[in-house]
Amino acid sequence: MDNNKLLIASIGCGNMGFALMKGAANDSAEKKTEIYITDTDAEKAKTAVASLGAKILVSNAEAVQKCDIVFLAVKPQILLQVLTEIAPIIKKRNSENNPVVLVSMAAGWSISKIQNAIGEKSPVVRMMPNTPALIGKGMIAISASAEVTENNIKDLKNIIGKTGVVDSVEEKYMDAATGLSGSGPAFVYLFIEALADGGVRAGLPRDKALSYAAQTVFGAAAMVQETGKHPGELKDMVTSPGGTTIAGIAALEDGAFRSTVIKAVEAAWKRSIELG
Repeated sequence: MDNNKLLIASIGCGNMGFALMKGAANDSAEKKTEIYITDTDAEKAKTAVASLGAKILVSNAEAVQKCDIVFLAVKPQILLQVLTEIAPIIKKRNSENNPVVLVSMAAGWSISKIQNAIGEKSPVVRMMPNTPALIGKGMIAISASAEVTENNIKDLKNIIGKTGVVDSVEEKYMDAATGLSGSGPAFVYLFIEALADGGVRAGLPRDKALSYAAQTVFGAAAMVQETGKHPGELKDMVTSPGGTTIAGIAALEDGAFRSTVIKAVEAAWKRSIELG
């Protein structure tokens, strides 16, 4: 394959597959990137390629035969079917010393389980992105098998680095990352909605309440990242003796707020393990 050209494909072009291919389309690395899409939903694929300047491939096998990196952007329940379909092509490329790198984002599927489904050791990267990747603000944890080269990782980070923060972790942490950052945006959206509802109850118009809630969460998160201070310290900066904030915090504690959030992450983490 052309060393100055990187051919990538996404098997599936749902929210995550599309977000990652969007990052590839914005890739400013030295290699020229060509993007390919396969999806059982032909209309969705057409919409994706039109937006990304990509091309549609007729089959998953063609994607694996043609490309250097293939993203498996399918649900965990479908992954075995896809791996069984593409395994013969993967084995053929491995025998020719021209392996394709598979990148899976299926919750619960370990690298070893993916390799076992293929039937041999093959380059596999396990990753867990989240939906803010759609706007370039994602949190993406990745873990690679021993067969993945440093150049492979460099190429991959050039692609997904456009979609958010990329962090390499030991694979044993991937289920925990799934429970926290993978599922976490939904928990935050629920909190923003609840904050806005509280504002409406206090008399704010709905549109203003939602705008204030979203910006408050955005600003608070930025404070954690940009100051480097512990959230508890930042909380204390807002909390005056006998004031409004401590009254609200007391109400949250009465509702077991922190314990409930911890249990939500724990439940998502356990479900990720179950899916494997």
